[in-house]
Amino acid sequence: MTSYSIPRPTAGDITDLIAADHRLLEDLMRDMRDSEADRDAARAAFSDLLVAHSEAEEETVYPHLKSKKVIDGEEQEHGDKEHAATNEALLHLLQAKGTDTQKFEDALEEVAEVLNHHIGEEELSILNPAKEDASQDLRESLAEAWTSKRNSLLDSGCGTLESVEKIVKKAYDDGLLPNDEQPEG
Repeated sequence: MTSYSIPRPTAGDITDLIAADHRLLEDLMRDMRDSEADRDAARAAFSDLLVAHSEAEEETVYPHLKSKKVIDGEEQEHGDKEHAATNEALLHLLQAKGTDTQKFEDALEEVAEVLNHHIGEEELSILNPAKEDASQDLRESLAEAWTSKRNSLLDSGCGTLESVEKIVKKAYDDGLLPNDEQPEG
């Protein structure tokens, strides 16, 4: 458990809920940069939220938006690949011992770069089309499925180092990350 409280909504518009998580992730990255903040607690909350958010998107949002022709398969696959890259960067952040090292700062910068790129693309190429082309009923239905999965993952402590290691290994196995970069072991 962290000293950060991550909201656990249960309903709403999926586009608003995903965007709200994006803002929270950005806030947590700012806290991890702040030497006076509880950087360890911010890192733990960030990891839990990032994993729960993206795993729930891949399972409950992307496939349904694709089946309703709001996004195409290329956009879904690109989102999955960006999640994999973000999780790989997160793994480096979690592997950094302490929060006052150059390794931590370098890993945080890597996560920020990959995640900020993904957030920008997702909001432009997935959330905006969903606002325009998906019915309010569909957006609310997706929100219920996404929040249920997301909140369940958050409750399970999904952002541990071991969990992220498994997610990254699966991304390599699934071809979402280039195998020439896969770490040994």
